[in-house]
Amino acid sequence: MPPTGPPAEPPATDRPAARPTSKDVAKLAGVSQSTVSLVHAGKWHGRVSERTVQAVHEASATLGYRPNQAARHLRLGTTRTVLLVVPALTNPFFGAVHTGASEAAARRDFSVVVYPSPIRAGTELAPFASPFAAAHTALDGVLASSMALESLSELLGGTGPGPGLPLVMLDSAPEAGPPTVNVEVAAGMHALVTHLLALGHRRFARLVPDIDGWTFTARENAYRAALRDSGAVHVAHARTEFSVHEAAEAALTLLDTPEPPTALVCDDDVLAAGAYKAARRQGLRIPEDISITGFDDLIIATVLEPELTTVRLPAHQLGETGMTALLDLLDGRRPESTSLAAELTVRGSTAPPARR
Repeated sequence: MPPTGPPAEPPATDRPAARPTSKDVAKLAGVSQSTVSLVHAGKWHGRVSERTVQAVHEASATLGYRPNQAARHLRLGTTRTVLLVVPALTNPFFGAVHTGASEAAARRDFSVVVYPSPIRAGTELAPFASPFAAAHTALDGVLASSMALESLSELLGGTGPGPGLPLVMLDSAPEAGPPTVNVEVAAGMHALVTHLLALGHRRFARLVPDIDGWTFTARENAYRAALRDSGAVHVAHARTEFSVHEAAEAALTLLDTPEPPTALVCDDDVLAAGAYKAARRQGLRIPEDISITGFDDLIIATVLEPELTTVRLPAHQLGETGMTALLDLLDGRRPESTSLAAELTVRGSTAPPARR
């Protein structure tokens, strides 16, 4: 007869191994569980010796221990997730901002959700109709680039200035409120115009994006200030969409005149690419007949022929510095507002004006 009774238990070697716990790590390392938690949370500096930290890491590696981050975040009431708001990801400048911000966040165990929110003059933003409608519970903080504080509040469904979350603004108007990380665009524009004046240019025109924003206002003010008392003339300006085709059409209105400018100052390298097309359509040589400049120093600046004289803005550093400031804010430290240097980069698209 077959044996009766409960089935025999499988050999011990067939049982799944119990998942190691922080208690197991603490026992092997000879420390308390609270010390293990401090080490894995990255909050041991000034509280635990480096020798103890090494012992905890070695014990964790030996046991194959991995902290349950989701449970930890739930206990602390955080999501370790921040929102990055940029005007667009199709523009390489904001792609670099995102890369810098994401790298800084990853170093401190944060995730980044990016939301492209194009802002154009006269366009009203709808409330934030997306999974982030409950932003206060889904996010720990916000890093926003190139937008007004009031627009951000509307975007996230806030009731006052700002989103009601810890906030750092990039390339935005310094205000009494959230910390800002900006680039010295005014200094960059002043250096650019000074360079053209030194070459002998006295007839200037401007190609600007059809976007109202602090950064473009700062560039405009610096451009006007640099021309003031120089003896140079601002001939005209044209506003355009942020595309090569639209910029080319707008630039034609500046170049197809009896007395065209000798220098065309563009507020972005993409707009400068459109200006190149317009100049060649008019039979103008660059830089012999017309000098053209850009702003940002995108990859397109070295693809154009001749290569573009422009102002280099440190997009990657802007995102990295801004994210670091936001995470410091989340840690209870108030970061100082700061500005990063812009750099004039002279290439082949500028030269002394031709004699007429």
